[in-house]
Amino acid sequence: MYKVLLVDDQKLIRDGIKSLLGLSGKVDVVAECSDGTTVLEACKMHKPDIILLDLSMPVMNGVQTLDALKQAGSAIPVLILTTFDEHEMVLKSIALGARGFLLKDVSLDTLLDAIATLVGGGSCFAPNITERLLGAIRSNDAGEKSDFAMPAQLEALSDKELEILQLMAAGYSNKEIAAALFKSEGTVKNQCSAILSKLGVRDRTRAVLLALELGLIS
Repeated sequence: MYKVLLVDDQKLIRDGIKSLLGLSGKVDVVAECSDGTTVLEACKMHKPDIILLDLSMPVMNGVQTLDALKQAGSAIPVLILTTFDEHEMVLKSIALGARGFLLKDVSLDTLLDAIATLVGGGSCFAPNITERLLGAIRSNDAGEKSDFAMPAQLEALSDKELEILQLMAAGYSNKEIAAALFKSEGTVKNQCSAILSKLGVRDRTRAVLLALELGLIS
């Protein structure tokens, strides 16, 4: 049984998700929070395997909650349940280490698969949301000198660079990547810069989204 912490300000949605997950026999919703203010306490008390997190909440929203989890050094994977109109918050959530995002009207089977994937150490980013985010970024960059156009000829990433890119997608800092791969922080910083250059992007969030679109990571 996967232990889930469900965070959403709307009780009707929490009840619906909890009921659906309960039908599977594979998931136990061990705690619920109506905003981010009690999430850290709930994590300490119930030790969930995964957090299902809404983004738009009063008092303390999903992005602020992710930031608090990151500051606390939490290793619990976070799956964002979002709507199409929250792309700016989704981008920020990726930068803060969210391991996946799905639409709130996702099927039970897809949600269960995502939970299993994240608990197992993987990530799950819905392709339709990724495409929407990429479109939003390109639209925002249109009036600037955009660095988010697909390179004419994409330079291949090495296996080690792909490994680093996967850790970037999981929200690891350069210091954390260095510790995980037994490298110096300076070496990792140089490799991250090389990855951005090869993908033709200027920051980690764009690198992760483009890598997802290209199927370089999952």
